[in-house]
Amino acid sequence: MQDKEIIWIDGWGNSRMVTRYTIDSLACKYCGSKNIVKYGTYHGSQRWWCKKCKRKFADADTLYKMKTPINQIGGALSMYYRGMSLDDIGEHLEQQYGNKLTDAGIYNWVIRFSKNAVNEAKAYKPNVGDVWIADETVLKIGGRNIWFWDLIDTKTRFLLASHISQRRTTNDAKILAEKAHDRAGKSPRFIITDKLQAYLDAFEQVWGADTVHLQSLGFSSPHLNTNLIERFHSTLKQRTKVIRGFKNAKTARLILDGWLVHYNFFRPHEALKDRTPAEVAGIKFAYKDWQDMVRGEGKKPSQVVEDDKPQPKLQQVRASPVYYPRRIRRVKLRKSKVKRTKRVEHIEPKAMMVRIPR
Repeated sequence: MQDKEIIWIDGWGNSRMVTRYTIDSLACKYCGSKNIVKYGTYHGSQRWWCKKCKRKFADADTLYKMKTPINQIGGALSMYYRGMSLDDIGEHLEQQYGNKLTDAGIYNWVIRFSKNAVNEAKAYKPNVGDVWIADETVLKIGGRNIWFWDLIDTKTRFLLASHISQRRTTNDAKILAEKAHDRAGKSPRFIITDKLQAYLDAFEQVWGADTVHLQSLGFSSPHLNTNLIERFHSTLKQRTKVIRGFKNAKTARLILDGWLVHYNFFRPHEALKDRTPAEVAGIKFAYKDWQDMVRGEGKKPSQVVEDDKPQPKLQQVRASPVYYPRRIRRVKLRKSKVKRTKRVEHIEPKAMMVRIPR
């Protein structure tokens, strides 16, 4: 739809600026017809009325069966992963667009579109360097302390893998290394970790002698340190501090994966000259921000505009009537109540002496 401002002059010579709306590609979301008219606004979103199917639908900038525009949903997701709480996001949308939303509605957007973002990001393999850093930190999930493992590339700052566990065992470190190997498609030349013993055996089992394991010498060392990944942990805990703890492991896994997509593909870094780690790693992601991710969910087949070509007429054939047996209603007979009479014993009259007056 394109809007054009024109000058309109009435019969008395008065002129005013009016807006003329031309509809070129907008169609009904249910039947595809272009015979539509405006039907007011709802929470800042234009509503339309289809004269063919007699149904209302929101503006073209909304998803199928959704009322909130795409730019508001994308903005809510970006604000959530940047550290704002659900209450603050709701207040911002109400002040900016007059759209009053609940915390549960915004949270459902986060869950829904985070799943799509995680699935889309799995198809891309980054071109990373040969020096990786692995570390672990503590997060609170369901009132319990859980270990969060992660592995990052020093050249591109691309987060290759993450893992959640209850303990710090060799098996958990092995799972982290296998995830990073599958994502990058290669083995690192050097891997820097802290002095946790679980890393030694795990990396030896996954990469063998191809990878040199180096232990950190502390923050004072210019090269052998884990400062890069500790900075990542600081950014992660700033986000999880607003959440005030995850409810369960499944929700924590999904939101953390969504945050990692935000970190790798949507969040620019000053150290990378305002580029994302995915751009430095040579990934051409199909979406540049959360708004594009929401818009790229796709439209339903019912939103396709009808073809102008005449459709062939189908011959109508009258079907023969079908007779169904009459349903017999079964009635449960009740037992008739018989009046019970009291049994009266017949008493024979006895002879009595009667005094007859004189």
